Amino acid sequence: MKKGIHPEYYPQAQVICGCGNTFTTGATKPVIKTDICSACHPFFTGEQRIVDTAGQVERFMRRLEKREEGTKGAKVRGG
Repeated sequence: MKKGIHPEYYPQAQVICGCGNTFTTGATKPVIKTDICSACHPFFTGEQRIVDTAGQVERFMRRLEKREEGTKGAKVRGG
């Protein structure tokens, strides 16, 4: 292996999740911060939870409601 081209390896790197869960792993950074881990991800927990970043889900729901209101009084085309 060439010297000086590989990043430093940290065998006891700490991973910190937004839910408060922490664990250690091997990585090229000493501390890794994540938003979702296996302790809080819906696939592993079995619960349905929407992770909203910057109000995107709320904005989508408002747009969907506005669209449904607009189509209630519309005529059906076709024939």
